[in-house]
Amino acid sequence: MSHSETQLESRTVFEGRVITVTFDKVRLENGAEGTREVVHHHGGACIAALTDRDEIYLVRQYRYALGQELWELPAGKLEKGEDPFEAAKRELAEECGLVAEHYTDLGEFYPTVGYCSEIIYTWMATGLSPCAMHLDEDEFLTPEKLPFAEAVAMVLDGRIKDGKTVAAILKIDALRRRKAAEQ
Repeated sequence: MSHSETQLESRTVFEGRVITVTFDKVRLENGAEGTREVVHHHGGACIAALTDRDEIYLVRQYRYALGQELWELPAGKLEKGEDPFEAAKRELAEECGLVAEHYTDLGEFYPTVGYCSEIIYTWMATGLSPCAMHLDEDEFLTPEKLPFAEAVAMVLDGRIKDGKTVAAILKIDALRRRKAAEQ
């Protein structure tokens, strides 16, 4: 049995540069009516760049909403209709000054399913070469290279808290473990 809800009405209550918020009336599967507040977002792209020496590029960036600097993978929001893969490659160049020869699709990640439509698309990049780093005018961050094993430890001990970064690092680690077990 699959579950669903049917939208009966939708009213935009906020429209901003990054998000739109709607207040929706829905029909629940039991026939009753309910309400949903939904944050609509065009999504994002995230990329885990790994060196030949098994290091990963992370960025340290202040996040106003949380009031703290976080460790994150290079990432950015998608413009409406933008190709997520092209956006991921753009973010790698902008935030770390890197291009890659090889990309592995790590799939989609839904960061906040209870109230937000955002989808984050993730890739792993290898075969890295330098290019010009060019941050947006309002973007301030520091790229750093860390041993991949240290990044995994930082996820496990809570130093890395950003959801997309946690998901991508643990997925890469799990894929590596599976590959090693198959050999």
